[in-house]
Amino acid sequence: MPKRYGQPCPVAKSLEFLGERWTLLVIRDLLAGPRRFQDLLASLDGIAPNVLSERLKILEAHGIVAREFYSEHPPRAAYALTPRGRDLGMVVGALAVWGSRHVHKDTALVHDDCDGALELKYYCPKCDARVSGRTVHLRTSRRTPRPARRARRAAAR
Repeated sequence: MPKRYGQPCPVAKSLEFLGERWTLLVIRDLLAGPRRFQDLLASLDGIAPNVLSERLKILEAHGIVAREFYSEHPPRAAYALTPRGRDLGMVVGALAVWGSRHVHKDTALVHDDCDGALELKYYCPKCDARVSGRTVHLRTSRRTPRPARRARRAAAR
């Protein structure tokens, strides 16, 4: 049973179904392309078939994974990430960069062309600039940007 954090935070809400053991590793393996159940089972050493089946069902229910049958008798399926699932590539990449920097220090995520170690940065397409994490906040309403709320509060005083 997935954990419920009961917090109105996108990190907590995402972890309610992505934070289960094995889930991000299933996504990691599917980032390389569609895989059959047996291929996933072989690549995820130690996962029980019932756990893999459950994780795939949850990911499919959330629109992260799509299942396509390639055999009817017996029923056999291949699994692929949906566009929504492929967006998690940045999350898996961020964990890989962080893990190689702080946990598994003899590894690095590198650029194929120059072998340079990668970094992940926040980018604002509106400003066409990289931004510091200190200048980032979570907006809870798409209608009112943060500076406008501050100005309203100041005017109300």
